[in-house]
Amino acid sequence: MKRFYQNAEAAPADGGYEILLDGRRVKTPARAELFVPTKQLAAAVAAEWNGQAEEIDPRSMPLTGLANAAIDRVAPDPDTFAAGLGAYGESDLLCYRADTPQALVQRQADIWDPLLAWARRRFDVDFELVCGIMHRPQHEMTLKQLSQAVAARTAFELAALSPLVTISGSLIIALALAEGAIDLEAAWNAATLDEAWQAEQWGEDAEASKALEARRRDFEAAHHFLQLL
Repeated sequence: MKRFYQNAEAAPADGGYEILLDGRRVKTPARAELFVPTKQLAAAVAAEWNGQAEEIDPRSMPLTGLANAAIDRVAPDPDTFAAGLGAYGESDLLCYRADTPQALVQRQADIWDPLLAWARRRFDVDFELVCGIMHRPQHEMTLKQLSQAVAARTAFELAALSPLVTISGSLIIALALAEGAIDLEAAWNAATLDEAWQAEQWGEDAEASKALEARRRDFEAAHHFLQLL
């Protein structure tokens, strides 16, 4: 789509902020008003619109995309959306461990065990660990507590939490990052531990590296979005 406006700006409206293009309100893909809860997020979204060249590239506007998702996809039924994210606690990446080689076993323990320890303290839960990929059910109370932690979040928080969970494969990593228990780099290192190990052993694959870079951009954008709320 060709750029059809000269200037984007954030403006206060009804306890939040809207985005204006040459004074006209921006709409989401579902034709709702693009209305966000904080001044800093509104400014960042407006900056994405101002950063467009002659043609608008939605891929270069991740914050706008997450705001659209919060309004169009999450807000109409946040309970169902939250339940979908909470279900990741059943098969969290951190609970599935290698049994060999010992160096990988130790690296997983060094990086993943502190995250599980944090979750145990934070949510008063416990976890079943598995060697290999065969599924093992988690405790019912664990799933309940983690699901409640997700359900307590706003539509905008859920929209950002979603890519953190799906990209990492770990609800625990996503919650720890969202609550400031770890920083972005620690979260990414935990999420991509296995990929890093494989690259160390067999060398980097160009296509795999490109895909990983794209995942990282989306992961960073989701974290940035959370910080702006």
